[in-house]
Amino acid sequence: MTETASDSCEPRVEDVKQPERPKLLQILGPGLITGASDDDPSGIATYSQAGAQFGYDLGWTLLFSWPLMCAIQEISARIGRVTGRGLAGNLKLHYPLAVVSGLVALLVVANVINLAADLGAMGAALSLVVGGPKLVYVVGFGLVSALLEIFVRYSRYVSVLKWLTLSLFAYVGVALVVKMPWATVLYHLVVPNISLQPGYLTVVVAILGTTISPYLFFWQAEEEVEEVKERPDAKPLERAPEQATREFGRIRVDTYLGMAFSNIVALFVVLTTAATLHAHNITDIQTSAQAARALRPIAGEFAFLVFALGIIGTGLLALPVLAGSAAYALGELFGWHVGLARKPRRAKAFYGAIAVAGLIGIVLNLVHLDPIKALFWSAVINGVTAVPIMVMIMLLASHKTCMGAFAIRTGLKVVGWLATAVMAAAAVGMFATMGS
Repeated sequence: MTETASDSCEPRVEDVKQPERPKLLQILGPGLITGASDDDPSGIATYSQAGAQFGYDLGWTLLFSWPLMCAIQEISARIGRVTGRGLAGNLKLHYPLAVVSGLVALLVVANVINLAADLGAMGAALSLVVGGPKLVYVVGFGLVSALLEIFVRYSRYVSVLKWLTLSLFAYVGVALVVKMPWATVLYHLVVPNISLQPGYLTVVVAILGTTISPYLFFWQAEEEVEEVKERPDAKPLERAPEQATREFGRIRVDTYLGMAFSNIVALFVVLTTAATLHAHNITDIQTSAQAARALRPIAGEFAFLVFALGIIGTGLLALPVLAGSAAYALGELFGWHVGLARKPRRAKAFYGAIAVAGLIGIVLNLVHLDPIKALFWSAVINGVTAVPIMVMIMLLASHKTCMGAFAIRTGLKVVGWLATAVMAAAAVGMFATMGS
């Protein structure tokens, strides 16, 4: 039978090209990098302290904080994707300039202190592994991180950050090579052993303050803005509402997986130090480098090496996020050209802020910054700024003046306000237990 003209022109079902569903690696981006950067060397120190001091008793906090993290980070990302502006830009439009300026100033100070502490931890970790002067390594890490962030194209730089997230698997590996009582671990995850002792509450507050931190809100919102600038087909959702279903789905998957990755790694750090340091009555751990050093005689050379190298890898991931989120906030506050997709000569003030943040971080180490005091003051400042920023984020995301038809709905709103209330309680707890 001969084929008719109409038959030859009509496409067969199998010939019709269906739209491709995005692959997981294409979906993962701002949420994954934000979540992974939360496990910076300072965070590793907090989780190590929790495991060394209280064993398996605090693992539940990382399950509890996961949905709270997901909600506030998803809301931050939505604000950036809908409006095409970062958090600082939106806050400036809707709140008094003096209030926003004060919060941004506190954010920048906290970020720079945290960055300095992370640089110090990375230098100490490399010195433990290969020997040599810690301060030389601090200078090297600070310069390399700043130069990469300033001069490497955004799309390529983001791919580097994605690969750096693999460094966090070091802590999963360490947990798997030490003797772990998994039945006890699961029991304490399901049945928390909650204590009202000041020391216990202090560490709980520290964990919450580490997992839910203002710089993460600013970074993820801005990276959604960067995605809009970098992808030719993407527009802010207030101008292209037809993209909303796909983009909100991508944001949710990216954020939930990124935050899950962050908390799973943090949990493994707690478990590792609980099974090794706490089990051998080593409870006074203040820095991530101390934790690595203490692991050596207990868990062996391999566990020590992997733990120490993990500090360096997570630091390389966290440094650009800390410096970048500070620069974004300053840039939108003062009306600079901002964005890692811009060439340095087109955003001189923005990249200058990144460079200055790195330089101050280096200098603080050269004048012998006390890492314990640095982490303390960073936690205090974040505790002061997190709650008002979260309140303003929730109000922005709930009102049509900012989000139009994309104002958040009941489910996300409830969990977002719960996260805000928990952080308010944590801030009160932090100040109440300071003298303990």
